[in-house]
Amino acid sequence: MRAGELAACRGRLEEFAGEVFAPLARRDQRAKGSLYLRGLLLDGRRKSMQPMAERLGVDHQQLQQFMTSSTWPVEQVWARLAWRAVAAVRPQVWVVDDTGFPKDGRSSPGVARQYSGTLGKVGNCQIGVSVHAASDTASCPLSWRLFLPATWDGPDAEARRRACRIPDTEHHRPKWQLALDMLGELAAAGLRPAVLVADAGYGANADFRRGLDGRGLAWTLQVKGEMTAHGEEAVPYQPDYGGLGPRPLPRYRTRPAALREHVLAAGRTSGRTLTWRKGSKAAMSSHFVLLRVRLAGRRPKPAADGTIPLVWLIAQWPEGEAEPVKYWISNLPADLPAKDLVRLAKARWRIEHDYRELKTALGLDHFEGRSFVGWHRHVTLVTAAHLFLTEQRRHPKAPARA
Repeated sequence: MRAGELAACRGRLEEFAGEVFAPLARRDQRAKGSLYLRGLLLDGRRKSMQPMAERLGVDHQQLQQFMTSSTWPVEQVWARLAWRAVAAVRPQVWVVDDTGFPKDGRSSPGVARQYSGTLGKVGNCQIGVSVHAASDTASCPLSWRLFLPATWDGPDAEARRRACRIPDTEHHRPKWQLALDMLGELAAAGLRPAVLVADAGYGANADFRRGLDGRGLAWTLQVKGEMTAHGEEAVPYQPDYGGLGPRPLPRYRTRPAALREHVLAAGRTSGRTLTWRKGSKAAMSSHFVLLRVRLAGRRPKPAADGTIPLVWLIAQWPEGEAEPVKYWISNLPADLPAKDLVRLAKARWRIEHDYRELKTALGLDHFEGRSFVGWHRHVTLVTAAHLFLTEQRRHPKAPARA
């Protein structure tokens, strides 16, 4: 935003900052939070602390002290942002995702040579895991966690951990576990998704799916065609008991097949063409095959009689393709219309649009500090700036540009 645009909405920004930063105990902390927020919103190539301070006309040490050494409860700020984001976005889904923060050197917390979808390859970067509220018209992050690779644990990492002030309670955990932790914290704050969606990096993980089931959540997850499942008609049988040892558990006689094989056996003609949303130029449509299957793979969780629950298999099979190009699975009800299943499966697109604003306009990946806490505070305040812009755009009398 230009300085004049920011001045024009000053009253709304002050109301927003007053509500979001209310958990901060001291007046000077609330003032610095509002100052940092204005720095993120003002136009500028870099949104690290020194360039922002120059544009704001203040000493950058004020911002640095607030972000790295001041004591304020980022978790309570997150809870207020999450409630406000859900009210503004009115989400159809929540999205679990992660994004890369390219870095030079080894000093930033969590940095390592690791795969980043942002880079499209292995590179030196940090990875942030996030949960977003999303609809067709808006999205906003609800929570963030910095992923710590295994190289940031153990005796060899002690010096780097001290330098980054990484708490002793924070260690390497898989990205899917960080996502479940965030969902648990949001649930404790009274927030739950109608449906959760994620890409194949999460959907293919049986522990992640089991964690969602344990929380009673509805989900639609992208997967790969190599995942295995039994067909809808498959039934378990009870092996005879020989009289020694524990009784054998029920099992399926048939071997599970890859999802790809199930769809190929059904054939493209068993599907239909469906539209999931209106694009900027035309309706977004493709051909889909929808089947009911029983997931096999690693540690399926059958009922007491050995029956594995049915889930939806959604396969996108465009015209001219020899086989499907994308697959999703979903535990949504059996009577849900096909067009709604496809619309939910495709709902991740919106956060890619908003990642561009978070990074390009608001400086999500511009934090240059070496503090683990500082990283989480920066992404929190970037999220606050993004939510403010989202609210401005959705207010009919107060359009705002990034």
